[in-house]
Amino acid sequence: MSESTYDGYVSPLSQRNASREMQEVWSPRHRFTTWRRVWLAAAEAQQEAGVPITREQVEAIRAHVAITDEDIKHAFEHEKRLRHDVMAHVHALADAAPAARGILHLGMTSQDVVCNADLVLIREALTLVQLKLARLIDAAGTFAEKWKSLPCLGHTHFQPAQPTTVGRRAAQWGYDLSLCLTRVESTLHQLKMRGLKGATGTQASFMALVDHAPTRVDAMESGFVRRLGWPANLIHTITNQTYPRIVDAMVLADVAVIAAAAHKMANDIRLLSGRKELDEPWGDAQVGSSAMPYKQNPMRCERATGLCRFVMGLAADPLQTAATQWLERTLDDSSNRRVVLPEAFLALDGVLDLMHSVMAGLVVHEATVRANLMAELPFMALEAVMAMAVRKGRDRQEVHEVLRKHAFMAGRKVKERGEPNDLAERLRHEPLLQGVDVEASLDPSAYVGRAADQVERFIAEVVVSVRKAYSTSYTMLPSSEPKV
Repeated sequence: MSESTYDGYVSPLSQRNASREMQEVWSPRHRFTTWRRVWLAAAEAQQEAGVPITREQVEAIRAHVAITDEDIKHAFEHEKRLRHDVMAHVHALADAAPAARGILHLGMTSQDVVCNADLVLIREALTLVQLKLARLIDAAGTFAEKWKSLPCLGHTHFQPAQPTTVGRRAAQWGYDLSLCLTRVESTLHQLKMRGLKGATGTQASFMALVDHAPTRVDAMESGFVRRLGWPANLIHTITNQTYPRIVDAMVLADVAVIAAAAHKMANDIRLLSGRKELDEPWGDAQVGSSAMPYKQNPMRCERATGLCRFVMGLAADPLQTAATQWLERTLDDSSNRRVVLPEAFLALDGVLDLMHSVMAGLVVHEATVRANLMAELPFMALEAVMAMAVRKGRDRQEVHEVLRKHAFMAGRKVKERGEPNDLAERLRHEPLLQGVDVEASLDPSAYVGRAADQVERFIAEVVVSVRKAYSTSYTMLPSSEPKV
């Protein structure tokens, strides 16, 4: 999805998910309730397709979709005996809704329940990520707009380089995140449901339920996914016992890419904090070190980078799972996915909250930003000074040699003696530069190119569209302040 298509785009799940915590999405209670939603959708779709299921049986399931503590306790008791979690929950639901006992899980294999439920959870989790990404892009845009014209020292290879602006740097963070948002939107628009496929994906069991009429099986499957909030055209054409596990790899790749963009953002802030140009929000009583009372560490960004590394490391795991699915299915994916999927989303959720709290309160120390820039700017100004001198009729080679010597002496004082950079003063008193406007060459704004204009373009083309599409939903999100 291109940037322009942000306009008018609002996920159908956005407002519902805005008030939901990621912990809730992946909680056992929500997972088991989603399983019951799957059983209800299957029963309704089968009844609609002509399978002999009564309204009383459907309503019995509906009355017990929201799983209770007592239901969960009974399911665990059944699982101790059965050693099978899905069948344990079939029995627990049958205990709660005895009228439906005879038609529960009819024609279904465990993955007709688990896979479809997992895709519901993945969509809900991605929607929450989507909202928090949009909120972070908004915050980055607000910060970028405020500081779009403040020149600062640029760095390549973490060495002084051509100046940029404080806002332009933040706009780059936001733009990187907007590329991630585009990927998430695309994934959400294309994420397919497994549907009702049976034990090896052939739908044989469902064919048997409807007198081997393929059109009735298709209608059953379409009705099933629609009842779970899915478009009928977003069903995998064929699957084995599980939906293709490469889907998990694709989703985790999107999650890892977001983590990489957030990691870069957090690390940049950590580096600039070390140069005393930026500071995270800091509490009045906050402690930076138990041993060094003066410490004001960028602990939120440090925490975020640690979580990002964890998320990026998980990206390879579902590739291994997808690659090792024997024939129609092997069970070693189950235990793995129960850890990897929730942990990746939970960690990224923490990252997005942390980085939003940082961007919403990021402090700029303007005097230090200028001092750091001016300590290096005279070196960068030498080419402009030389050009101005040549326009005054001076010999280019002579000027070059004089400037080289001054730069060498000034650099030596800085590096070897720890003294301030006196290159600007040397230039002002150099006879060969008499009549050259040295001061004009030391104006930082002359070296930042189109930085401010680029920020404005980023705001206009990306941030405004993100706000238009998402602000109604992400303003409902819980606070991003880190939980103690």
